[in-house]
Amino acid sequence: MFNFLKEKLNGWVKKLTHAEDEKPKSIKKPSKKEKKQVKRIEPLKKSGVKNLGKVILEDIKKENSNGNQKIKKQYEKEELEEQFQEEVKKEQEKPGFFSKLFSRKQEAKEEKIEEPVEKVQTSGFFSFFKTKITEEKFEELFSELEMSLLQNNIALQAVEDIKKTLKQEMVGKSPSEIDIKAALKKALENILINPPNFVKLVKDKLKEKKPFVIAFVGINGSGKTTTIAKVTSLLKKEKISIVLAAADTFRAASIEQLEQHANKLQVDIIKKEYNSDPASVGFEAIAYAKKHNINVVLIDTAGRLNTKDSLMKEMEKIIRVCNPDLKIFIGESITGNDATEQAKAFNDSISLDGVILSKADVDEKGGTSISISKVTGKPIFFLGTGQAYDDLEVFDKEKIIEKLGL
Repeated sequence: MFNFLKEKLNGWVKKLTHAEDEKPKSIKKPSKKEKKQVKRIEPLKKSGVKNLGKVILEDIKKENSNGNQKIKKQYEKEELEEQFQEEVKKEQEKPGFFSKLFSRKQEAKEEKIEEPVEKVQTSGFFSFFKTKITEEKFEELFSELEMSLLQNNIALQAVEDIKKTLKQEMVGKSPSEIDIKAALKKALENILINPPNFVKLVKDKLKEKKPFVIAFVGINGSGKTTTIAKVTSLLKKEKISIVLAAADTFRAASIEQLEQHANKLQVDIIKKEYNSDPASVGFEAIAYAKKHNINVVLIDTAGRLNTKDSLMKEMEKIIRVCNPDLKIFIGESITGNDATEQAKAFNDSISLDGVILSKADVDEKGGTSISISKVTGKPIFFLGTGQAYDDLEVFDKEKIIEKLGL
């Protein structure tokens, strides 16, 4: 699901490798015939003929027309006519240029001093990377990857972190010193957080207090109720007793949906009439658990938009009354930046303890886990990978990074 990023990385490596492998080209030293032409020009120069470049060219063409095909081919090969045209242009702009040029040429000939080979800068995007990568070129290079990251649901804050790490690893170094994949892997490892063992966490807390209370929050349609059922199944397999609290008293059929899961999984459920105070439902479920020595209370809250202050304040009341040990945000992987903004808003409001991402099995882009990890700074406990109770995969950042091909 991260093929887009793998392709970009391979492109970077290929470009950098080609840039380093390029060898600078050089201009050939003047041949004996070329030096001979310089000597032929000297009398014309001293005679003060106007349009010297034009006269030289006509002289060359005249000689060529007389049948000296070998010299003609040599001139055509070396493109001397174009060189003289350039000289004529420079002569018009800089008076006295030919005088300085030919005097230097003559002195070099008499003293038998060989002219140094002039290096020509090769063309291409990475021509400046031969010695080191500059900040300017890094910015130009990263912009291509940045666009792909943003288009694949990776939040701007996470992109900035990736950019910062890559910049530290690349700027001021030659391509042979850089391992782009290792640098990106390092950036992602710094963002993603491996969660604690969920079952062990619950069991350890149960040694200190009972019941252990978990509140699940998120917007409507994110898969809260189904995810709660999956967590119930997981804990029940570990011989942990559970009671469900149907605190979503607003959405039609929400209580019945949770009750169906409770019946299938054979666990208790506490419910009230619709439009009842959701905080009271959670409170009664905790009291029931204490009375019947039940280990864990799982509270299903109503889905609420992160942009509605009144609903968020009501959720804050549930948290205040029930005082859960874990506050878990349920978000959809496929909603990308929307899920990221929701997670940030809920975290700002009630300080989340972790995240579960649903519908990860149909997420083709895969940037949501990176984004949410960055904006909340909290671990992702699980990835929902289907509708069955067992379709709950423990989040592992190494697996995520491995899917990148890193």
